[in-house]
Amino acid sequence: KPQLVASNDRFYRFLEEYCPVVTETYYPTIWCWEGRVQTLLRPFITSRPQVQYRNELIKTADGGQISLDWFDNSDSLYYPDASTRPTVLLLPGLTGTSKESYILHMIHQSETLGYRCVVFNNRGIAGEDLLTPRTYCAANTEDLEAVIHHVHSLHPTAPFMAAGVSMGGMLLLNYLGKTGRDTPLMAAAIFSAGWNVFESVESLEKPLNWLLFNYYLTTCLQSSISRHRQMLEKLFDMDLVMKARTVREFDKQFTSVMFGYCTIDDYYEDASPCRKLKSVGIPVLCLNSVDDVFSPGHAIPVETAKQNANVALVLTSCGGHIGFLEGIWPRKCTYMDRVFKQFVQAMFEHGNNIFSM
Repeated sequence: KPQLVASNDRFYRFLEEYCPVVTETYYPTIWCWEGRVQTLLRPFITSRPQVQYRNELIKTADGGQISLDWFDNSDSLYYPDASTRPTVLLLPGLTGTSKESYILHMIHQSETLGYRCVVFNNRGIAGEDLLTPRTYCAANTEDLEAVIHHVHSLHPTAPFMAAGVSMGGMLLLNYLGKTGRDTPLMAAAIFSAGWNVFESVESLEKPLNWLLFNYYLTTCLQSSISRHRQMLEKLFDMDLVMKARTVREFDKQFTSVMFGYCTIDDYYEDASPCRKLKSVGIPVLCLNSVDDVFSPGHAIPVETAKQNANVALVLTSCGGHIGFLEGIWPRKCTYMDRVFKQFVQAMFEHGNNIFSM
C-alpha cells in the first residue's frame, strides 16, 4: 500500500472517501517493477490516445510568446455549458510537450469526465519561434502566472485546477508556494516532482543513472534550444552550452545565467519546491515513488508536508519516474492515471466537502 501523508484529518478522510486509489495496494507490473526499468519502458509501452488540439499563442509582457494546446471537449455531455465546464491546466516535464503520452492519458481521463484541458508548453519547446532570448526554468513562475491569468480570464466561472508532471510539478509547486491562497486554482495534483534539485542532480550523476538518463536528458535540452540558436547567441556562448554532458553543466552554462542567478547553487536552491511547501494555500496531492532516481526517496519532504494542512503526499515503494505501470501488459492505464482521474473528479465534484468532513 502507498504511504498517505496528510496532517489534516479532514483532507485525509476526503481522500479515503472520494479518491480511494491512494489507499489501495499498488501492484507494479511484475516483469518491470524496478524504478529505472519502469522509467525507461513507460514511454514505449503505454498507448498514445488520439487528441485533437486547438493551438493558441499568447504574448508575454517581455515580448515573448507561449504556446497553449486546448482540448475544449465541446461534446461534453456532463458540462455542455462551456462557461462552467471544469478546466484542467496540464504542465509537462522538462522537455515535454502536449504530445507526451502521460499528457494524452490525462486528457483522455478528463474527456470521459466531461472536463476541458489546456496544456502549457514551455517557451520554444512546441514548434513555435522564440521571439526573445529566453526559454524557461523550474524556479521562474512568470509564464505560468500569465497562463493561469489568461485561462481564468477566458472562463472566470469555470472550476479550475492544475496538474504538473516532473519539472511541470516543480514549477507548479513553486508557483503555489509563492501565491499561497491568492490563485484562481482550487486545487492541484503533482506527479514525480523533484523536491530537492541538489539531491536530484546528485542521484542522476551516479554512473549508471548518468548513462541511462542524465546524458540523454542533457542532449534533449540541447536539442530543444538548438533550433533557436540564432536568437540565443545574442546572450550565450552556445558552443559552450552544447558541450555540456550533464544537466548540471547545462544549467550552469545556460539556465542559471539566463535567469540571473549568481551561481548554479543559487538557482538550484530557488528551484527546489521543498523550500516553498509550507506556503501552499490550496489542496495539493503529490504522488512520488521512493525508487525514483530523479527524486530520491530520502529527499521527499515528509516532515514539511506534515506541517501544512493543505498538502497530502502519496508515496509508493515502486513506480520510478512517471512510471507507475501496473498489470501484466500496462498499455492503457497506469496507477498515476487513476490517481489523477479520481483526484480531479473528487475536487471538482466534492471539493467543498473537505471543509465539512
